[in-house]
Parts: sequence; structure tokens; C-alpha cells
Amino acid sequence: MSIPLVLLPDVMCDSRAFWPQMNELSARWTITVAPVTRAARFEAIASELLAELPARFALFGLNFGATVAMDILRQAPDRIDRLCLMGGSPLPEAPAQAAAREDAIIAAQAGRLQDALDTIRPSQLLAEGSNRPLTKALLAEMARDLGADVFVRQVRAMQRARDQQAILRRAKVSTLIACGADDRVTPLKRHQFVAELMPNAQLHVIENAGHMAPLEQPAQVTTMLENWLQAPLVLW
Repeated sequence: MSIPLVLLPDVMCDSRAFWPQMNELSARWTITVAPVTRAARFEAIASELLAELPARFALFGLNFGATVAMDILRQAPDRIDRLCLMGGSPLPEAPAQAAAREDAIIAAQAGRLQDALDTIRPSQLLAEGSNRPLTKALLAEMARDLGADVFVRQVRAMQRARDQQAILRRAKVSTLIACGADDRVTPLKRHQFVAELMPNAQLHVIENAGHMAPLEQPAQVTTMLENWLQAPLVLW
């Protein structure tokens, strides 16, 4: 029996961020998209999810979800069969950056959610390509459905993120670090830094993709995940 696969979405996203992968992989793997919307700290999000997730699972975190995955790794490393991180950061936000997010929170609470979203989704979020209009429309739809309260909680979590570098350095789990080649939000150099931190990590670059590769290049990401799920584990 295959190990369950847990998917953690990006900020202001839900299961629709992974619909191409779920459509292709669900016949062979049990897939759970875990919500990352309920708390205002990464450690609390991770703790609540661990109370609900299977005893052992493969874990794929996308951007905000990747930072949640790092805290799951901190809290319960023995429950992760294998790990894939796309985006996310093991570094806390600089004080100036965290302070600047207050304007976005005020905008969201005042009913200007789109203005707030523009501060965390820059114009260069997506790579040029045929999926860009549909991806932008889906991102906007997910954000509207999730609403301002979720936005505020997730931005608060970003402001309060802890330094996870020591956790990654000690990690023994087989890890895939995936990156869109044209990701300008979390560029390739940042992914290389994370891969170099971890003793058992490999880097995989997705061509013609930006910050939302599962939607921008669904076939590439699906193939990558399938190969990752089928690869033998490195034993320690």
C-alpha cells in the first residue's frame, strides 16, 4: 500500500492549487490537501494538522505551505516519509518587511482585499506562458473564497515566522527542493541555499514556471511528484 500524500497550499490558496496533480495521481495515491488557514503562527498550523494527519505520510509544501512543512518537520520528523519543498523560507522576516505588512492587514480588514493581495502577489508572480491568464483567474477566485480573515491570519504567520535553518541542517528525511526556473518571488538562488542546508536534498528545476508551478506547468510538476513518490528512500 502506498504512503499517503499530503499537500500544503500557498497563501490564500486551497485544493484548487493542486487540481492537475490530484487528478492524475489520486488513482495511485491517497491524497489529502491540508488547510493552512486556521491559525496565525506556523507552529500552531503545523500542530493542528499533525493532530489530524496519518501516522506517516509524504509531504509536499508549496510556498507558504512549504514553510508550514518545515514546522511539521521540526515537530514530528519521524512522521514524514519523504519531503518536497517548493518555495517557502527557513528565515524569519526582516523587521522592516514584517512591519510593512501592517498596511496589507489594514487594507484587508477595511474591505480592500485585492489591494492587500497585491502586496504579497507581485506582478511577476507568474512566468509568461499559455496558462498565465487561467492561473491568475484561479488565484483570484481562491482568494475571494477564503476571504479577509484568512488573509490576516496567514500574513500574521509570515510576520512571526521562526528561523528554521537548524531544523533543515539536522533533517534526515529524503527531500526534493523544487523551483520554477522563472520564480522571481523565491528565486533559484534561495532554493539552492535550502538544498545546501539539508544533508539529503536534491534540487529540481521546473522550466517555464514562476512561483505557482503546479498550475503553470502541471504536467512537469505531476511527473516530478510521481518520480519522487516512487523513488527509493535513502536509509540512515
